[in-house]
Amino acid sequence: MSFKLLVAAPTAVATVLSLALPALADIEIRDPYARAAMANAKSGAAFMEIVNTGPEDDRLIGADSDIAMKVELHTHIEDANGVMKMIQVEEGFPVPAGESHMLQRGGDHVMFMGLTRPMADGTEVAVTLHFEKAGDVTIEVPVDLQRQPMSGN
Repeated sequence: MSFKLLVAAPTAVATVLSLALPALADIEIRDPYARAAMANAKSGAAFMEIVNTGPEDDRLIGADSDIAMKVELHTHIEDANGVMKMIQVEEGFPVPAGESHMLQRGGDHVMFMGLTRPMADGTEVAVTLHFEKAGDVTIEVPVDLQRQPMSGN
């Protein structure tokens, strides 16, 4: 075997492997925080900026956490009477390539229902976000009960 073949073989293998792997979106999570309305609350929520730095559109399609019996993606909408209602968004939230999607109070968010323990200020909550293309992204979300809505999230 010549030296050229030895050098070419790993390159050919790498090329074949790269063609077999799907292109995934690159997801970054910025400034996450979670909160509950009060100490004995049965529900809470997580907020963050989801940034897609990749070349492909992606979509947040679900989330899991051991802090709650049920975790859903929710948003707020105004009904015909001008009343704001929170609803589940089963189709998830799009995160276009090169752009971001804000999960924020009064808007889209990750909803924790049936809390399994209190959301104590200063603790962290493990949350796994499920994306169509990027797959699962697990993050530690700090519980911040002091943050005010006007502070960016």
